[in-house]
Amino acid sequence: MDNDGIFRISNLGIENLKIYKAKKFACKSLKGTGVHSGIRIIYAYFEEEDIVELVEIYFKGDKDNEDRERIKRYYQKESKNC
Repeated sequence: MDNDGIFRISNLGIENLKIYKAKKFACKSLKGTGVHSGIRIIYAYFEEEDIVELVEIYFKGDKDNEDRERIKRYYQKESKNC
């Protein structure tokens, strides 16, 4: 399995939760680009429950990186409610 296009996002200050960015994501609507579509998918992985939660999808041409502050605010709030 090729995992070269999936990276863990670190230094968010969120415990017991792993946030990942998938860079190599093919999109049929962007014909001819294959895995170089520029689409980024951010997701959270809850290891104990074996659950994946979609966080954000964006086009690299529209913004450079994920909204780290929004991710931190959301998941820090969620962890306080548990």
